[in-house]
Amino acid sequence: MSANHQHMLRLVLSCRKITAQVTNPTTSTIIAMASSTEQEFLAQYRTRLNRFPRSHHFWDAKMASRVGEKLGFRLKEIGVTSINIDLDEELSRPIHYRKRVLPLFDSVKRLGVAVDGVEKLGEIGPA
Repeated sequence: MSANHQHMLRLVLSCRKITAQVTNPTTSTIIAMASSTEQEFLAQYRTRLNRFPRSHHFWDAKMASRVGEKLGFRLKEIGVTSINIDLDEELSRPIHYRKRVLPLFDSVKRLGVAVDGVEKLGEIGPA
């Protein structure tokens, strides 16, 4: 089955950060990744860390979109034009996380990398 031979996008989410990793289907090694812990996001992270009242969410849909953009550029750079998501894993996430990660997928697609399986997530509505 050809879907098993596509690169797999996995998201690692917590209240503090979002990390997107794309793995090689045969070796399971990470071939590209982007995270909200990268240098360009540090100032925004510190701002959220020190604001009052305190929030337990340090990333939002806008940051997810930027992480997706960085990932998309890195995938294009190495010649990857199509990736898969683990639909069951994405659907098992709490709704507030699912709504915040949709812009990540949109950013990757905008840069010309097909994201298979995402169309089934769109049914949850806008963020």
